[in-house]
Amino acid sequence: MKPLKNKKITATIFLILALAIAFVSAKSFLRMHEKELIIPGSGVTEVKMLSDYFPKLKGTNGDTEVYILEGEEAGSSLLILGGTHPNEPSGYVSAISIIEKAKVRKGKVFVIPRANNSAFTHNDAQEGSPQGFYLDTGTGKRFFRYGSRATNPIDQWPDPDVYIHAASGQKLSGSETRNLNRGYPGRPDGTLTEQICYGITQLIKTEDIDITIDLHEASPEYPVINAIVAHERAMPIASMAAINLQLKGIQISLEPSPTNLRGLTHRELGDYTDTLAILMETANPAQGRLRGKTDEKLVTTGIDPTYEKAAKLGRLYVPFDETGHPLEERVGRHVTSILEIINAYNGTNPDRSIVIEGMPSFDEIMSKGFSTLLNPPD
Repeated sequence: MKPLKNKKITATIFLILALAIAFVSAKSFLRMHEKELIIPGSGVTEVKMLSDYFPKLKGTNGDTEVYILEGEEAGSSLLILGGTHPNEPSGYVSAISIIEKAKVRKGKVFVIPRANNSAFTHNDAQEGSPQGFYLDTGTGKRFFRYGSRATNPIDQWPDPDVYIHAASGQKLSGSETRNLNRGYPGRPDGTLTEQICYGITQLIKTEDIDITIDLHEASPEYPVINAIVAHERAMPIASMAAINLQLKGIQISLEPSPTNLRGLTHRELGDYTDTLAILMETANPAQGRLRGKTDEKLVTTGIDPTYEKAAKLGRLYVPFDETGHPLEERVGRHVTSILEIINAYNGTNPDRSIVIEGMPSFDEIMSKGFSTLLNPPD
């Protein structure tokens, strides 16, 4: 009888462990479907859904909030896209900071902080990525999701062996079928990713958006880094903005949108709509292949000894030392670049300008951190 009793005890222990693991896993899975807290500032005048522009998205993980900040004076319109790739946090944190802190005096600003909402609902386990990270607002910490580059396979599966971009016929790896920034201008009867692209394209056409800015990050070893990438029609304002950023001591490069790489915002939105299409990149070591442990610390501080060594060997396209590239620097670059692009646009469109107030300067962001960019939690 004793061996049988021991087996029952062992079985009970394993059952308890299994239930504990299941509980932790379920809690972790459910948290991945939680949205970040967004605390809209007084500048937000309306909140719509992307499905208002393409109803087929309603009830899907592709639907997402569109925050609108409209000034009292008529002017031009701007669309800011964050979260195209939810593993590039400076993009969506910058978009959220506009929602929470900006006030538009003239013109109309549209902000989509979670452009690929589906991609926020999972992450890349094989990359060892964290599920999220915390930012200090000065009077409290706030949690932000760290998602995936691609649409959740639960929402779109299986991947084809070869992805064919519908509008151009360009062929890419099959996994790119879930990359939002390879699906523009989108298709109403396409995959969920293509339908999201189509919805954003419809928003631009319906609202007659004058400028579209897509916010991204890239690895320090990637050539197009700390850069503005512009469609040829947007190149005049992008080049003026780049000059002004350089004069402020913010080193940035200017890249023309390539005509032979299709599906990207800066190419397709510029070709298929009247908007001036621009994409921006900041340097994020958590994106790179040379990085160390991919944890919350790396995501927020941008400090990585391996990249310091790579910089000394001349293997990177950005400077890299013991200070790294912290998230506040990357968000500061995006926010400041957005304002300089607006200033450049206003210089040639004084009668239809966009005037945004309430955003901190780059130096303020670097000295005071996220207390200048985010509202404190209740």
